[in-house]
Amino acid sequence: MSASPVLTKEIIIGGRPMVLETGRLAKQAGGAVFVRYGDTAVLVTATMASNIRAGIDFFPLTVDYEERFYAVGKIPGGFIKREARPSEKAILSGRLIDRPIRPLFPKEMRNEVQVIATVMSVDQDHAPEIAAMVGASAALHISEIPLQYPIGGVIVGRVDGQFVINPNLAQTEKSDMHLVVAGTKEAVMMVEAGAKEVPEQVILEAIAYGHVVVKEIVEFIEEYREEALRLGLAREKMLFEVPLPDPAMLEAITAVATGKIDAALRRCTLERLSKHDRDNYLDSLKDEIVEQFLEQYPEEESAIRQQLNAIEKNLVRQMIVQEGLRIDGRSLNEVRPITVEVGVLPRPHGSGLFTRGQTQILSAVTLGTISEEQILDGLGVEESKRFMHHYNFPPFSVGETRPIRSPGRREIGHGALAERALSAVIPGEEAFPYTIRIVSEALESNGSTSMGSVCGSCLALMDAGVPISAPVAGVAMGLIKENEQYKVLTDIQGYEDHLGDMDFKVAGTKKGITALQMDIKIPGIALEVFEQALAQAHEGRMLIMKKMLDVIPSPRPELSPHAPRIIHTTIDPDKIRDVIGPGGKIIKKIVEETGADIDIEDDGRVFIAAVDQEKGKRALEIIETLTKEVQAGELYNGKVVKITDFGCFVEIIPGVMGLSGKEGLVHISQLAHHRVNKVEDVVKEGDYILVKVLGYDNQGRLKLSKKEASAPPEGATHKEDRPGRPHRRRNSTH
Repeated sequence: MSASPVLTKEIIIGGRPMVLETGRLAKQAGGAVFVRYGDTAVLVTATMASNIRAGIDFFPLTVDYEERFYAVGKIPGGFIKREARPSEKAILSGRLIDRPIRPLFPKEMRNEVQVIATVMSVDQDHAPEIAAMVGASAALHISEIPLQYPIGGVIVGRVDGQFVINPNLAQTEKSDMHLVVAGTKEAVMMVEAGAKEVPEQVILEAIAYGHVVVKEIVEFIEEYREEALRLGLAREKMLFEVPLPDPAMLEAITAVATGKIDAALRRCTLERLSKHDRDNYLDSLKDEIVEQFLEQYPEEESAIRQQLNAIEKNLVRQMIVQEGLRIDGRSLNEVRPITVEVGVLPRPHGSGLFTRGQTQILSAVTLGTISEEQILDGLGVEESKRFMHHYNFPPFSVGETRPIRSPGRREIGHGALAERALSAVIPGEEAFPYTIRIVSEALESNGSTSMGSVCGSCLALMDAGVPISAPVAGVAMGLIKENEQYKVLTDIQGYEDHLGDMDFKVAGTKKGITALQMDIKIPGIALEVFEQALAQAHEGRMLIMKKMLDVIPSPRPELSPHAPRIIHTTIDPDKIRDVIGPGGKIIKKIVEETGADIDIEDDGRVFIAAVDQEKGKRALEIIETLTKEVQAGELYNGKVVKITDFGCFVEIIPGVMGLSGKEGLVHISQLAHHRVNKVEDVVKEGDYILVKVLGYDNQGRLKLSKKEASAPPEGATHKEDRPGRPHRRRNSTH
């Protein structure tokens, strides 16, 4: 039996080779491609179910991004010691692949498709999500799965004003943006970006720059399929046949329903009906039409409803493109009415309520200690983060009922987008030594809750007194494209998102963009559409930001009385053990006495958190006492704690919490400028005396002097009392 052929082909991306291989691994999958990019290795498979599940009325596409800890030579944390639920990064990477490929499948497709990217080796200079995206495109393209066009994807960074494709780790740290571009040869399909207030024009140039490389990747994948076909490693595409409803029935429905639905839509526009009233009105009208046609076509309810929805969609789109009419009566660039409130919750450390039309977000900020930062157990170099944004979407926000589950991919994606939008303005740890968590609750939803979360969370940060560098606002843009005509819509609501071709979310400051995300439902859009959308988005953002700043123009000067006050100090790392004590005994005592939370970093940074500032200051005083370094030449007013024949012991730094302070010996020869025969002649136990630190002896014991702390008395004549001469101790018979 002859060995199966293996196809290996290389492309240069970002100046480095990416190698695709098929025919050696996972040969029972519909398509399997092993991608090597540097030392990053990802196996991507694409498989399609041969049968359609009964009753399914949508395209069941799943993209799973599976991280393996062995990829970076790590063993998973926890007790189980195996990979469990996907990390946030894995979920976001799966969405990154899903979004550009989903619009490229036939609309009528109902066969389940599963793409699995298994990350098997990670080199931090070569992004595994990009290797997975290219691999997914290639695996789908060599399979029988009917993807219309292959895609390519790259990361575009900007270092010192120059664009960089797929930047390495060092370049990423210097880059002022992280922009992912995915698309076909013809157009851009998906954009995802985080940036440090980058101007719109630069973003446009970056998208165009990235798309040039995307085209090269797509051509490479097309060539790869041709070679795979010749070697018998690719499959012929599935012939996709869609059973069409009775044309006569469709014609009859269209004749009856078009006028009625058009009149209903125009009434909604004229009266600016709310989402609830509009949906009820249109649904009841369609129910009447369905009942009318069910008498003649009793088995075709699904087809009748589909045709009515198609008529409604076409009419709405024509109204927008040809007449500039939106379903709620707004102009194309008009933002819905906005109301803004802050401080609506008494106990959280900051809160903001942002309402735009029928989308309402309540965001709450919690400030915690540095030890409360999130520990990241993943494949990246980042081990923790101190700024977190979480997003919740309860069913009541859209007037529905459903079980409450753990956050889904959508919630995680929306939370991450808002986090990216705000992270550019969050102060550094040195300036603001807090862990910051924001939770956005979608209380009402009618389009763009993610951008509402950006606005609500920015308000909550300012209400909490977090010194952000600039306020951030966000808006979602839409698109209706009919042949060569198109209209860009500002601040789309849910109805326009559902019937439109694009959901383009833009967030940023007055200076520039901090986050951007685009999803489309058509096979790509041209750059001039991006340009118009970004220009309209800027106008919308500025209007929204003005509404926000009218209510709270800047961060509050003081933190909430319920927020911990954090005092930051630094101690010698060698002194950390003096603060912690054996088995943590000392630090536990400090916490018990003061009620403060204390975090000590390995480099000597100390963070003391207490709601009562006086208690925090007390904890600081104790730590400073425990770690104070006594220097030779310093003067102290110390307490005599013990007397011996050869001198006295003086406590120069008092003990705290029952712990011993710092004490040293004043030798009898250092008690006075004259000869002292008996210690008690000069000092008694409990006396406070001024002493000077002479230094430490060979055993590390502190040496003190009362004599050196004061000038010699006038007329002193003893040789031993003269400055600079050694004191010679004489034997005494007294």
